[in-house]
Amino acid sequence: MPLKIHKRAKSPYWQYRGTIDGRLIRGTTKTTDKAIAQRLAAERDAREWKRSLDGPASVLTFAQAAILYRNAGKPTRHLERVENYWKETPVRQITGTAIKDSCQKIYPTTGAATWNRQVIVPTQAIINFASEQELCPPLKVKRFTTVSKVKEPATWEWVEAFMLHAGTPHLGALTCFMFLTAARISEALSVEWSDIDMTACTVKIRQGKLGGDERVAHLPSPLVVALANIGGRNGRVFKFKSRSNLKTQWEGAIRRAGIKRLTPHSCRHGFATTLLQNGVDVITVAKLGGWKSPALVLSTYGHAMRDPKLTDRLIGTKLTHESTYSPNTSIERMG
Repeated sequence: MPLKIHKRAKSPYWQYRGTIDGRLIRGTTKTTDKAIAQRLAAERDAREWKRSLDGPASVLTFAQAAILYRNAGKPTRHLERVENYWKETPVRQITGTAIKDSCQKIYPTTGAATWNRQVIVPTQAIINFASEQELCPPLKVKRFTTVSKVKEPATWEWVEAFMLHAGTPHLGALTCFMFLTAARISEALSVEWSDIDMTACTVKIRQGKLGGDERVAHLPSPLVVALANIGGRNGRVFKFKSRSNLKTQWEGAIRRAGIKRLTPHSCRHGFATTLLQNGVDVITVAKLGGWKSPALVLSTYGHAMRDPKLTDRLIGTKLTHESTYSPNTSIERMG
């Protein structure tokens, strides 16, 4: 039965209702204009028949797929721009090439790494989630080649200098927290006092970037002290609404301390780099810092383990400045 329009007593809008291929279809046109309502009902009728005859992939739009993705509680970071770009584009028309072509249009002033992370990844995630619901075929997209760069890590000395000039206990404690727990800035800002056990020296961190996982991190004594100096014990621990809210104070602390300009994420880099340089195995580092796999830690922070002098450990030599070989080192001293 074709979709027919009608009005309800409590709504000014025209509604539609009917059965297509044995399925009851009903909804609102969200218009008071009868002619427009009839047209909208006819278009919905045609879409539903196409869906029945050619499968759901023939009518699924990116906007519909994105709603399904959001409603499933998936990570929403970087979604808005790709949603605004694709809008009602049928998913069947979105190819890997089309996605790569969209990158420069969505982010015209950035480069390959940003395009991979903020366009290809979220667009592909939305479509492949719809695929899991058997609404469309899966999609593979070859990412742009990026130049691997050694990530600049913070050190404990850098963190101490920053804390000394932070200006507020919240900012100093936040920096200490990110360095000593490997928390991302978004994860740190989400921590609530109820997540912290000062007696057991632990904190529960929700790993927001990858969606839903949690881990329990240890609180070293300097961090316990820094947290104890923060007033209040309700709600969120660190009173910054977002990264942008933090930026001005962060830059001010760096300027006052006269230290190298690093980003909040450099604290997470410093966690991994410092532990690796101190001989902690990569599997343990990955577990302690909440990385998904040791391979990811190794590929990202392998530079921390590439000191050619590490082979001195084969003969039991400790890696200190005093034990490092130089042309002036005598045989007796080397022994």
